Amino acid sequence: MSGFDIKDPKLAEGGRLRIEWAEREMPVLRSIRERFAKERPLSGVRISACLHVTTETANLMRTLQAGGADVVLTASNPLSTQDDVAAALVNVFEIPTFAIKGEDNVTYYKHLRAALDHQPHLTMDDGADLVSTLHKERRDLLSNVLGGTEETTTGVIRLRAMAADGALAFPIIAVNDALTKHLFDNRYGTGQSTIDGIVRATNVLLAGKVFVVAGYGWCGRGLASRARGMGSNVIVTEVDPLKALEAVMDGYRVMPMTEAAKIGDIFCTVTGDINVIDRHHFELMKDGAIVANSGHFNVEINIPALEELSQGKRLVRPFVEEYTLKDDRRIYLLGEGRLINLASAEGHPASVMDMSFANQALSVEYMLKHHAELEKKVYSVPEVIDQEIARLKLESMGIEIDTLTPEQIQYLNSWEEGT
Repeated sequence: MSGFDIKDPKLAEGGRLRIEWAEREMPVLRSIRERFAKERPLSGVRISACLHVTTETANLMRTLQAGGADVVLTASNPLSTQDDVAAALVNVFEIPTFAIKGEDNVTYYKHLRAALDHQPHLTMDDGADLVSTLHKERRDLLSNVLGGTEETTTGVIRLRAMAADGALAFPIIAVNDALTKHLFDNRYGTGQSTIDGIVRATNVLLAGKVFVVAGYGWCGRGLASRARGMGSNVIVTEVDPLKALEAVMDGYRVMPMTEAAKIGDIFCTVTGDINVIDRHHFELMKDGAIVANSGHFNVEINIPALEELSQGKRLVRPFVEEYTLKDDRRIYLLGEGRLINLASAEGHPASVMDMSFANQALSVEYMLKHHAELEKKVYSVPEVIDQEIARLKLESMGIEIDTLTPEQIQYLNSWEEGT
């Protein structure tokens, strides 16, 4: 095994037990791992993965390893690593891992470069930092790269921008585009895990609070639904008229952030854009407002502006910073503005990541087979993979569905029969 950089190897046994616990809720990925172990479709392939280092990710790494891949893992966010999992990956499963919870930006990028030193044939990214660094700093490695995958909305946006500029040097499969990913992971996973992170960090009662959700994409839909389910009075802010209209029709109050800022108790951004909560919003917030982010990068909240408005700050609880403004109002920032569901909680439940990471594993297999046919752009997950994952998930849940009869198939494929 090549080098690694983790917090404490002695945490490995606890990490192993939690990885095994997560595996119980990941039957689709387990079935893929069993097939991979027999067929070894990834033999001789080097994969550099930049993902949140969680129990679920560990099971994906085990699946790729079972398929014959030579895998190296680094963290995709400085606060998302579970140190016991990183230790288990290194000491139990012999997968080189470069990840320490709370690492600074210098260490974060040092770890990205260590993963690139693996000279990958395939990249696996969550947020596109690995691919971006590869294109900026290690262009000497690009000729070896056959293709890659991208896990999340933010990364897909960045990669499509690269492709539009003609900068992308190899094809990427956007795992986030799979229906079995964003319809479930983004909605149910982000919804539940974000609430979990906010509650673990603050221990506040959500019932009766005004909860402001910035963004009504799939993540925002899930978060708004879960916040309402906990008894919050939910407000949605949006820039897209169609999504705003959908939020209204779903029963939420919709208004600009400048209006929501005056009345909100808890704010959470899930947009993928910069400065969604900005200086002029902080100036309007009431004393005690709680501000969090569940988008991939810590740019959705303008933290430098909050610093400038403040006369002091202190850590009042783990992952809770109290900013005292110059007029003595207090604003509470959670998890340094990073992904709160991974900063103070454990990320998405394993059962939903089962489908997301099944998409990753099968997309890697597909890319290896078809990379020569693909252009240097971003592709959606093939529908056949999406359908197979949904079928396997239903099968694992003991749920059967109907199948079309030959007569029904013929009717659907015909234009001649009408009323």
